[in-house]
Amino acid sequence: MRIGDRRSENVEDRRGMGGGPMLGGVGTIVVLLLGWYFGIDPTPLLQQMQTDDGAQQQAPPPDLQKDPLADFVSGVLADTEDTWQAEFAESGKQYVDPKLVLFTDSVASACGHAESAMGPFYCSRDQKVYIDLGFYRELRERFDAPGDFAEAYVIAHEVGHHVQNLLGISEAVQREQQRGSQADANHLSVRLELQADCFAGVWANRADRARQILEAGDVDEALTAASAIGDDRLQRQAQGRVTPDSFTHGTSEQRVRWFKRGLESGSVDQCDTFGAKQL
Repeated sequence: MRIGDRRSENVEDRRGMGGGPMLGGVGTIVVLLLGWYFGIDPTPLLQQMQTDDGAQQQAPPPDLQKDPLADFVSGVLADTEDTWQAEFAESGKQYVDPKLVLFTDSVASACGHAESAMGPFYCSRDQKVYIDLGFYRELRERFDAPGDFAEAYVIAHEVGHHVQNLLGISEAVQREQQRGSQADANHLSVRLELQADCFAGVWANRADRARQILEAGDVDEALTAASAIGDDRLQRQAQGRVTPDSFTHGTSEQRVRWFKRGLESGSVDQCDTFGAKQL
C-alpha cells in the first residue's frame, strides 16, 4: 500500500499509560467517600489527582515517526480523513475527523473500560477509534492475514463506524436494538458491521482513484483479513461449532462480499445493508 506524506494530527498515544487517569466522576466520588469514612480532608488528594491529570493531558504529542507501525496507522488515518471529507462535501455535509487512540493492554473510553482482547473498536460517545497495535501481530499469526493493506482495512472499518455515527445510522440502530430481542439486536449488529465493511471498501476505491494507494496484492490482503474475522470462522475455531443467532459481525463470506461491493462501486449508496434482502 502506498500512503502519502501527510500524517494525521488526530492520534492519541496512550501506550504504557494503563487504563487512563483516575480523575473523573467515579474517581472523585470514591475519594470523597473514603475521606468521609476515615474522617480526613480529601482536598490534597483531589488536588494531586487534578495535577497529575493535567500534566498527562498537557504532555507533548508523541513522535510517531520513531515507531513505523504507529506512523503507518497515522498515515492511513490521514488518508481516510481526506477521503471522507471529500465524500461528505460532495453531499453538502461536513465530516468531523475522529480521534485514534493507541493503547496497550487496556484503556478507558467514554463507552467504558476495554481490554486488548476485545480487538479494535469505535466509541460513538467520544468519536474515537481505539486500537492496541498488538492486534496486528494476532492478525498475522493467529488469523493468518498478513500485509499492510490488511492492517489498513482494520482502521478503515472502524472509521466506517464513525461515518455511520455522523450519518445518524448508529443511533437509529441502537434504538431499534432496545426494542427487540437479543437475536434481533444481533441481526441489526451484523447489518451495521457489514455496512462498515462496505464503507471501508468505498474508502479504498475513492482513495485509490484520487491518490493511487493500491499495490499488487493489496485487495487480496484485505479480503483475507475480512474472511479471517467472520463470525462463523471465529466460532468454529473457538468452540468447534457455529451458532448463527449469536452472530454480531457477519460470516466470512458476507464480510468479503460487502467489502468488495464498496471497493468495486466506490459509492456509499451501494452500502445499504439495512435495505438488502440478502446479506
